[in-house]
Amino acid sequence: MDTNKIKKGLGRGLSSLIGETKIESKKNTLNISEIIPNKFQPRKNFDEENLNDLVNSIRERGIIQPIIVRKSEDQISKYEIIAGERRWLAAQKAGLHEVPVVITEADDLKSLEFAIVENVQRHDLNPLEEAQGYQRLINEFSYDQEKVSKFIGKSRSHVTNCLRILSLPAEILKLVENKKLSAGHAKILVGLENANFIANKIIEKKLSVRKAENLVKIYKINKNLKKKIKDVNIRELEISLTEKIGLNVLINNTKNNKGKIVFEYKDFDQLSRIIEIIKSNY
Repeated sequence: MDTNKIKKGLGRGLSSLIGETKIESKKNTLNISEIIPNKFQPRKNFDEENLNDLVNSIRERGIIQPIIVRKSEDQISKYEIIAGERRWLAAQKAGLHEVPVVITEADDLKSLEFAIVENVQRHDLNPLEEAQGYQRLINEFSYDQEKVSKFIGKSRSHVTNCLRILSLPAEILKLVENKKLSAGHAKILVGLENANFIANKIIEKKLSVRKAENLVKIYKINKNLKKKIKDVNIRELEISLTEKIGLNVLINNTKNNKGKIVFEYKDFDQLSRIIEIIKSNY
């Protein structure tokens, strides 16, 4: 496939992507049972309330926009959905036996592209599903972040920030997937050692993103203060050594009594003095 064709991605829309593929126009309806879900569908959860609204709409007016499918490579006489899985699910709940389709030729990359374009354009993906879709383009089809950015029509920073969510612990990703945490909350938690603890506090106290940011700041300040508080005996040793040799001495001592001693010098003469003291005593 010519990758130059996908540079504007979402800016062109589904109709443009369809235009790049060969369409079979002989058959424009398929039996519900002949259709199987898209194995590259980035969206894992379908909002039940919105789905029921679509079911009612289909009962009233039928399916206005055809479902885009391709011949399945895995199952004979089956067609795999490329775009329109929500309409297919709603059609089943509405009791339809046949649905209008557009049959197109598409490889795995094109199938994933269709699915991402359809969902991101309609803002149906939660931030985790969106990030996982982009990651599949990167891992399975050798995209880089710049290429993903051009394809979806969003900034490179948007893609980068979106992908950073995937670095969070699995427990937090589950909370995002279940909509207990928002994308804004998830971004705050990226890189935190106590991310799980903070996440539970956010949920427990029902904190907004702004309040969650303040909570993280408080924990960071407290953590830095703890680092700065030094054992009195260690501090006395530092002062004693500093007075003895005339140079600033820092002792970093862990709970296991392991660590390092740092001698600070400002010029070559002071460095020479440290070396001479060590040599004369050892």
